[in-house]
This record gives sequence, structure tokens and C-alpha cells, in this order.
Amino acid sequence: MGALHVVATPIGNLEDVTLRALRVLGEAALLLAEDTRRTRTLLERHGIEARPVSLHAHNEAQRSALALEVLGRGQDVALVSDAGTPLVSDPGERLVAAALEAGHAVVPVPGASALLAALVGSGLPAARFHFAGFPPRRAGERDKLFAALAARPETLLFFESPRRLADTLAALAGALGPRRACVARELSKLHEEFVRGTLPELAERFADGARGEVTLVVAGAPARSAAATDEVLEAAIRARSAAGGSPSDIARDVARATGLARKAVYARVLESST
Repeated sequence: MGALHVVATPIGNLEDVTLRALRVLGEAALLLAEDTRRTRTLLERHGIEARPVSLHAHNEAQRSALALEVLGRGQDVALVSDAGTPLVSDPGERLVAAALEAGHAVVPVPGASALLAALVGSGLPAARFHFAGFPPRRAGERDKLFAALAARPETLLFFESPRRLADTLAALAGALGPRRACVARELSKLHEEFVRGTLPELAERFADGARGEVTLVVAGAPARSAAATDEVLEAAIRARSAAGGSPSDIARDVARATGLARKAVYARVLESST
């Protein structure tokens, strides 16, 4: 039986690839890549003659069938994404699930990750964190997500488009208040930048948007003193109310997100609406 290797590749600097990754990419019978052009740049830089085959959101089912054929012959398959670790906000989940169901080994080949690079460079606590991926594009869904995250004590991480960064920072500032945060931009590239400050400060700093790939790191909720709990509750109610719904619906969602008693939250929702 063959093995499916899930291979992390550089997020910018082409030197950020492991020796093991290069060996696996050179030995695999089939190399699947989200963007074959970007992958060929990496292969050529390191003298690897493999010819990548595309696997993206629109052809994953077809490519998974091809991969299973190769694996069934006892040959190895390698999967890479545009950059960083595959499956993290990138395609590949269907292929991994299919390979495991068919009885093949799935072997992660660790390496670069924009998520971890941003976290350790942000200056915010790194022992516990929650990765929320890309926030929803629709404002109502986005605000509902932020309300649900308002009470989490872990450091929060998001990927975001530079075009939507300004709106996301403003929405986070409204939902979470003046928490510490960091915009990590163009990680490992020539114009790498870490901009640290409070959410309102960063919302103002990036009001006109940003360039390049962005990872956003936000401090978790403070320890729950009575004052902190009240602040978190108010922020959660504001954010959830912006998404619409009856007071009962808002109270239910906020109570679930904060862990507070629904009756008490409902009373505060009614108080806030008057």
C-alpha cells in the first residue's frame, strides 16, 4: 500500500523547506499541488524534476480518484498547497479522508505555517490559541462569529484578505473592545511586517486596507472579574444584536458563547434595547 504525504512548503522564503520535504517531493510517484506554477518555482529552485498535477477546490474529487489509483499500486503520493501546511484553509480534506478510508497511510511532513509564525511573532500568549480561519464575508455572519468568540480566553487567530482587513478590524474592535492585537503581513517575505497595538488602533492604521497576505492575532478574553465579565457580555450582546434576531435568540446565542445564565443575559439584552 502506498502512503499519502501531506507536505508543508514555504510561505514565502523558498529556503524554509525541510530536507525531508524535498526528498518526499522528489520520490513521490504523483505530486498534487494547489497551484502547479507556484510549486514548480519551488521544485526548480531545489533541482527537483517532478511534474506537479493540480488539485484545487473544483477538481478535488477527480484528483482524489487519481491519487487512490496510484496509492493502490503501492506508490506514494505527495500533496502540497500554495504555501504552508495543506488542509489549513486549503483543499485536501477530501483526499485525506478518502485515502484513510481506503486503508492507506497518511503521513504529515511538518514545516512552514503562517499561523504559527504569526502567533510566535505577535507578542501575545502562545500556550493556548484558537484558529478561526477566514471570517465570513457577510457582515451578519461575521458579527455572530465574533460574538461567539468574545468570551474565549485563548489567543485568537484569523486569516484575512487584505481587502477586507479594515472592515474585520473595525468589527473586532466593536465586538471585543480595545484588546491587544497584531497584524502579521507578508510573513517570511522581503516586506514582512508585524504591526502591534489595540484593535481600535489597528483599525485606524489599516483603514485604507493593506497589501499582501495577512494573519491576524488577537488577545483572548481577560480573566473574569465582575467588571471584565460585564464588559465581555456587553460586547457580545452588541455584536450579536448587529446580526439581527429576537431578544430571545440573541440571549440564547450570547449565553452559549459566554457561559453565563441565559435568564441573566436575556435581562441584559432587554435592558440594552431600551
